Amino acid sequence: MARIVGHPRPGPAQALRRPGVSPDDTLGSMPDPLLLLPDFLLIVCGYLICRHTPLDRTVWDGVEKLVYYALFPTLLFTSIVRYPQQPAELLPLAAAGVGVVLLGVVLAFALRALPGVDPLLHASGSQVAFRFNSYVALALAERIAGQQGLAWIALIVSLCVPLCNVAAVWPLARHGGHGFARELLRNPLIVSTAAGLLVNLLGLKLPDLALSTATRIGSAALPLGLMAVGAGLRLGALREGPALAGALLAIRHAVLPVAAIALVLLLKLPPGQQAVVVAFAAMPTASSCYVLAVRMGGHGGYVAGLVTVSTLIGMAGLPLALVALRSVAAH
Repeated sequence: MARIVGHPRPGPAQALRRPGVSPDDTLGSMPDPLLLLPDFLLIVCGYLICRHTPLDRTVWDGVEKLVYYALFPTLLFTSIVRYPQQPAELLPLAAAGVGVVLLGVVLAFALRALPGVDPLLHASGSQVAFRFNSYVALALAERIAGQQGLAWIALIVSLCVPLCNVAAVWPLARHGGHGFARELLRNPLIVSTAAGLLVNLLGLKLPDLALSTATRIGSAALPLGLMAVGAGLRLGALREGPALAGALLAIRHAVLPVAAIALVLLLKLPPGQQAVVVAFAAMPTASSCYVLAVRMGGHGGYVAGLVTVSTLIGMAGLPLALVALRSVAAH
């Protein structure tokens, strides 16, 4: 079994890779149909546990807060600190990730100008087209390229989370008359990723004991985060704006993956980075879209339906996007 440097015990990525296969060989070695199955099963477990055991919604509200405010920020911080990248290597990767998100933002906002689009539904649901499920992204990046893949996706997340949050809050704030600058500055994901980048920029080295402890804390984020996604799934009614819902989901699951394939080939990224960027572009939308919509006075039921459908589409669409990348790259 191949050993990943810096990770003494075999992880999920190793279990899915053949001996001697490096991250750059990922496109030729990953079993695409099973790529997301372990993570999907965690989501299903969360759904079933929340609805069919005494561990109901009250318990999972606490789990979501723990993951969002402690575990997930710690995972982002340690991923960036443990695997610093050279600036020259990061620029094309960062450009591809940010380019995908910006395209999603522009297309989602453009839908507002179409006739018959309800302003509240658009303000609430537009975020679904460009936000991404960070828990699934981190879990999948590790499966694709091991700890190096985790560092790559951590960089993309660190750049795109602030961008996505601003773009998600803006239409809701404009529609409801709320401010958003303070919320962005207090976002734990933004703070933790910025801290990790600052530590690398300054060349600081954390004590081994502190880094090891933080790594163990962060490792709990992925399973709990994925189960929390399942616990939060809701079947909302999309009948109030079916055309808008279809357009937003088409951007999220068709346009962005195709654009990502074109971008990574145009930028000539290494194969491992290509797979990570395309997987990022094909992610299900963020489960927190629902929380944000409700918190800022949006249409929570509509967004809950979009999140649920996006999650289901992503389970099939994400492996297909990687198959398409492999096919195009082979020619």
